[in-house]
This record gives sequence, structure tokens and C-alpha cells, in this order.
Amino acid sequence: MFDSITIVGVGLISGSFSLALKERGLVRHVIGVSRTAASLEQALELGLIDEALPLEEAVKKSDLIYVAIPVDATVPMMGRIMDLITEKQIVADVGSTKHVLCESLAHHPMRRRFVATHPMWGTEYSGPAAAVRDAFGGRSCVICEKEKSDPDAVETMEKIYRQLGMHIVYMDAEAHDIHAAYISHISHITSFALANTVLEKEKEEDAIFELAGGGFESTVRLAKSNPGMWLPIFKQNREHVLDVLNEHIAQLRKFKSCLEKENYEYLQELMENANKISKILK
Repeated sequence: MFDSITIVGVGLISGSFSLALKERGLVRHVIGVSRTAASLEQALELGLIDEALPLEEAVKKSDLIYVAIPVDATVPMMGRIMDLITEKQIVADVGSTKHVLCESLAHHPMRRRFVATHPMWGTEYSGPAAAVRDAFGGRSCVICEKEKSDPDAVETMEKIYRQLGMHIVYMDAEAHDIHAAYISHISHITSFALANTVLEKEKEEDAIFELAGGGFESTVRLAKSNPGMWLPIFKQNREHVLDVLNEHIAQLRKFKSCLEKENYEYLQELMENANKISKILK
């Protein structure tokens, strides 16, 4: 059990993490750090944090510093935090990209107190009000570069995530970013693009609202995601996102060609092949 932890960023992931730890009696006191006073005030009102402090004061009082901010801001923020901590503290992040961050900390003298984690869960919402209870159960959490962190730090984070109902997957940072591009990042780009397609072609907003069914809603749900969070992810993982995007475009062209050439036999083959995903995602 932690006496005190700090969450840097008081939004969806960190807020849900705080709630989960509080409900399980794993922490006595949660400190919030944010660039906006309004977010801190809301986080206090919602019970996500018990106190709001500047970064330096928060770090000094904490056993664990849990960083959940946009990935471009994480790199400089993590540098500041690592300069402040002692050998008795642990730092963990939750970013959707890992290679750039891990590279930036590779030679820091306190690198071994850092654990690079990515809980594979999220919604299209952001901010303190987006935090939910029982968010992580049944999901996976990636830990990157395990061998570069102190065993006690890794074991502590493993124990926390397992107590939240997650199973642990280990990867190096580069492999994580490749897989995240295929499993997560392309889904968001596709959703953003589909939403723009419909908004461009369907000028009647009432028609979109009245006719959109569950399939459309689930496909474009991610288009509600915060661009301020996703633009840095796409920038940091540009190479891998481009790779998966090129493959996705090639697949779309196959469907387009089938319709243009009225090749419905091949169109059915493409859909039947896609059905194989059901054997993986049950």
C-alpha cells in the first residue's frame, strides 16, 4: 500500500487509476498535478485526488509518480521528474508510444526507477469527468524494457496492475510502437477519416442523427477523441502509422476495385477472410 502517490495529469487514465487504487485500499493519499487549475478543481470535486500541488512539492511527498499526459509533453515532464526523485521512489507512465520516451531516458542516472507501462484501455472521452470505476479489469498492460528497470519497481507495478485485474505483456519499446500502430492508432485514424467523409457528403445533420445505426456509431466513436492527445501520438509513431495506413489503403482499394469491376466473388472472399478476426477477438 502506498502512503501517497502523485498523478501528473488528472484525466481519463490517471483518474480511473486513482479511483481503482482508492477503492482497493492501495493508497492513502493522492496528489494531483495539472497545467490547468480548472482540471485540478474538478478532480478534487470528483474525489480523484485529495490534494493539488506544484510538481516539485508533489514529487517530494510521493512513493509513486504516475504520468498520464500527451506523449509530446511526457518527454520533457519525465526529465524534470527523474531529476527530482530518490532511489526509494517509482515513476511510471501510461503513454501510447514508448520508443521516443525510453530513448530520452536511456542515459538518465535514475532510469532504473522508471517503469514504462501502457494499460491497453481507454475511451473517446478526456478530462477528470471521464474517469470511471473498474476500468482496467480484463485488459492487458504492456511493460516495456523491463530489464532496464529495478526489479522491485517492476514488481510493484506488476502487482498493482494485476490487482486491478489486468494481465501483463512484455515488449521492447520499438515492438510496442509497431503493435500499437496496428491495434490502436490505425483505428483512430480510420474513425477520424470516416467521420470527415460523412460530414463532407452528408450535409443534413438531422439525417446523420436519425439514420445512424449502432454499426456507424461504433465505427466513428473514436472520432470524438481529443486531437490534442492523438496528434502527438501520430507524430511520435509516424513511421509505423504510415506503414499500417498504407496497408489499410491497399485493402480499401481492393474493396473499391471489386465494386468497380462488379467482382462480387472476390468481394465475398475479402469479407470472409476478414471474418477470421472473430477467432482471435471472441
